[in-house]
Amino acid sequence: MIAGLILAAGESSRMGRDKALLIYRGRTFVEIIISTLQAAGIERIAVVLGHHAEEIQRATNLEGVEVVLNPEYRRGQTSSLQAGLRALESPALDAVVLCLVDHPAVSATTVRKLTQSFQQSSTPLVIPTHQGQRGHPVVISRKLFPELLNLGSSEGANTIIRRHRDATQFADMDDPGILLDVDNQDTFQRLSE
Repeated sequence: MIAGLILAAGESSRMGRDKALLIYRGRTFVEIIISTLQAAGIERIAVVLGHHAEEIQRATNLEGVEVVLNPEYRRGQTSSLQAGLRALESPALDAVVLCLVDHPAVSATTVRKLTQSFQQSSTPLVIPTHQGQRGHPVVISRKLFPELLNLGSSEGANTIIRRHRDATQFADMDDPGILLDVDNQDTFQRLSE
C-alpha cells in the first residue's frame, strides 16, 4: 500500500497566512491535495497540522483523512515528516507520497504515474521532474523511513535524498504543477492567473 502524507504544519511566515487555507479552484490547498491523492487511487491519507491546527480543522473538510497533530512544528518540516511517518506506520505500508501543502497544482495523473513508477521499479525514491527541474510530490519507500526518523531537527529530508541519489528514479512529467511552490503572495498570484 502507498499512503499519502501531506505536510501542512508550518507557520507560513513568508505568505503571512496559512497556506493550507488558501483557495485554489474553489477549495482550500489542503482539500485540493487530498482530492488529488484520492483521484489518483490513494486510499489512506494523513495530514500533519501544527500552527493554527484547530482553525484549519474547523475551516476544511478532512473527513476520511487521518489528522496528525505535531506539537513540535516550530522545530521545522522534519519534525512534521517524522510525526506523519510514525502515524502511518503499518506492516502493509510500502511507501508514502510526500506532499507539501504549498504545491496544490499537481495533477492526479502525475501522482498516479509516480506511484506506478515506484511499484514497477522498487527504487527507494521516485522524484518528478519537469523540464529538467525536480519537483513534488516525492514517493519515498519504507526502506528509508528509519533514516528519516533518525534525522536531527536541523537536518532536512534532502540529506537522505542526496544520500540515495544514485538509486533514485527521476520521472519526467508533463506537469508544471510539480514545480509551482506557493511560498509568497507573488507565487500565489501566479497560481491564480
